[in-house]
Amino acid sequence: MLATEANFDGLVGPTHNYAGLSFGNVASRSNEKSVANPKAAAKQGLRKMKRLADLGFHQGVLPPLERPSIRLLRAVGFSGDDASVIARAAREAPELLAAASSASAMWTANAATVSPSADTNDGRVHFTPANLAAKLHRAIEHGETRRSLAAIFADEARFRIHHALPGTPALGDEGAANHTRFAREYGEKGVEFFVYGRSEYAQGPQPQRYPARQTLEASRAVARLHGLSDDATVFAQQSPDVIDAGVFHNDVIAVGNRTTLFCHERAFVDQHEVYDALRAKLDAQGTPFHALEVPENEVSVQDAVSSYLFNSQLLSSADGRQLLVVPQECRENARVAAYLDSLAGRKTPIDEVLVFDLRESMKNGGGPACLRLRVVLNDAERAAVNPRVWIDDALFTQLDAWIDRHYRDRLAPADLADPKLLAESRAALDELTTILGLGAVYDFQR
Repeated sequence: MLATEANFDGLVGPTHNYAGLSFGNVASRSNEKSVANPKAAAKQGLRKMKRLADLGFHQGVLPPLERPSIRLLRAVGFSGDDASVIARAAREAPELLAAASSASAMWTANAATVSPSADTNDGRVHFTPANLAAKLHRAIEHGETRRSLAAIFADEARFRIHHALPGTPALGDEGAANHTRFAREYGEKGVEFFVYGRSEYAQGPQPQRYPARQTLEASRAVARLHGLSDDATVFAQQSPDVIDAGVFHNDVIAVGNRTTLFCHERAFVDQHEVYDALRAKLDAQGTPFHALEVPENEVSVQDAVSSYLFNSQLLSSADGRQLLVVPQECRENARVAAYLDSLAGRKTPIDEVLVFDLRESMKNGGGPACLRLRVVLNDAERAAVNPRVWIDDALFTQLDAWIDRHYRDRLAPADLADPKLLAESRAALDELTTILGLGAVYDFQR
């Protein structure tokens, strides 16, 4: 059955701000306490979705989560009405209010790991929401994420949505940011590539400066939950040195699509053994494999982190061409820009480079790849998706006007203490669930 890849981007939420919550994410920490523009952030993401939909790609949208999370603030001892909870948290624990207010669910590459039906033993598309146990502001997401996924992929005969793994460091799971899939055609059985930063129980190298968020144990658990066979999985360790350089997820140093892996030469431990393992398992399926490796002497790891060259989308168009979607920052780094310009004169799998302005997301450490969750769907599965989440002219117009009605164009960390922000966010999300036909997915609606 014909299958294609759909991308589901996260709508940036009304509380988008720069609280610097993500240790190990260089951009997040370097822009801490600066003033954000939630309206611009949401529109930048929406325009990326619309442009890709206009180019013929299947493009869906995932809703923001309810923020600030009053549930979290009550769980850590703040009581009273909602306004009192926010006011007390702002006085006594502003760092907890910041965590409760984070709009980090916009980066839906961390929402879940997804395996298509061609790979799984029960022939369903499997989703495992990431527990994101490494960071408080993200560890509170998975229950709400699961609820949103269930509203969009509701047909249990075609979709299986698991619960997140237990939220312990031993099973730290960051979702699709550390996972990709290779296959000759999207609808054929493929090889799923899981990248981890450390193992909880096995000896091996570990980063010394920044934490490794994904464990081997979590990756193997997700593969078991999804019913993936040994001949269809490869597990590789991310280089500890690049984690210490600010590569907090694999999608900051590598991206893959169909038969292509685009990565930096320092991405993995025993890198050429990783290539050999992927090549052997794909060759057994009759699938070619091509590693497009960027050398350090052309683009350094520091250049990759500052520009997010690899936090890009690698997409196959209907006519078979492969497009690389990069942020504007790649054009502003001279070495990265020179490398991208050189692709036209090299024989590579990349046919075209598309550039997007995603500055609001980039300042918090999220590029094009962070903003989307890839879901391979055959025709029947695509027809079973909630039809109102697909981006087209009508939905784009509705969402653009919705952002204008509900979003602020300025949000500083001190503004998180404003109780009106909660009311504004809830009004926005209440209307959004009607636009997207999601039902009552938020706590305040129940």
